[in-house]
Amino acid sequence: MSDGEASQDASSEKQAKEAADEQESRAKVRDRESREQTPTPSEKSLTPKERDTVAEHGNLSSLAVYSIILREGEEELERPKTSLWWSGVAAGLGISTSVLVEGIIRANLGSDHPSLTLIASLGYSFGFVLVILSRLQLFTENTITVVLPVLAQPTRNRFYCSARLWGIVLAANLCGTFITAAIAVHGGILPADTLAAILEMSRHLSTLTPAETLLRGIPSGFFIAAIVWMLPSAKRSEVLVIVMFTWLIAAGDFTHVIAGANEIFALVLNGEMNIFTALIYHISPVLIGNILGGTGLFAMLAYGQVHEEM
Repeated sequence: MSDGEASQDASSEKQAKEAADEQESRAKVRDRESREQTPTPSEKSLTPKERDTVAEHGNLSSLAVYSIILREGEEELERPKTSLWWSGVAAGLGISTSVLVEGIIRANLGSDHPSLTLIASLGYSFGFVLVILSRLQLFTENTITVVLPVLAQPTRNRFYCSARLWGIVLAANLCGTFITAAIAVHGGILPADTLAAILEMSRHLSTLTPAETLLRGIPSGFFIAAIVWMLPSAKRSEVLVIVMFTWLIAAGDFTHVIAGANEIFALVLNGEMNIFTALIYHISPVLIGNILGGTGLFAMLAYGQVHEEM
């Protein structure tokens, strides 16, 4: 058999497989449409208007949520580098609000308050609400958003675009947190007790070993990815969803690479740590943990639960 004939056979097999896959997908769609149009025993007693009301109050299916996030991820992968960079810097600036508000609460309540951690952890949610609802580029959101398109179509170009986005957004986020840390430490705009509270929080984070920060980063990555997955179904409860799970990250003493970077950079700029120690022993392990939790666990599970339905 000549090379041309072999190539033609391979092309024919590929086209046949694509046609079979498309036919299977259409059959699954027809099956879902049939189930939607077949009324349940109780719905048979409802008027058409009441049936419409039932349909409107139904929750989004897992496949519908997956499709929403997949579309968002595909759009993110096509964004220009400049747009990604400045959105990432803005996210780094915005997420630092979490550290600022938590420091303000701690400074005003005092270190001897019996419920200090539980109350102050609410402050941690402020930056996440700001960044997520402002649609800024936060690295840990992208551990699921831009990964789903790669899982759906694992081409070389998709891998490249995903790596490009991760690299730009991570660098931009860290740049933004470094700027806010510099303003907090050397800008002279914070009361002394607030700055002291922020540095105290930073010193607590720095006492964790690399292994501890990595392991505590896994739940954080999972929770942030879960927030992204839940938001399409939140139906005007987006703020509550974000606050609940980011409060859990802070109250549980889990680690988040971008918010935590602001705390670590505060120690660097205060002369208590060098930049290499900060990046290698404190920021990098959290980064790995967040990726494992967001991509390795949640994104894979989210894709797995809908893969056979497509």
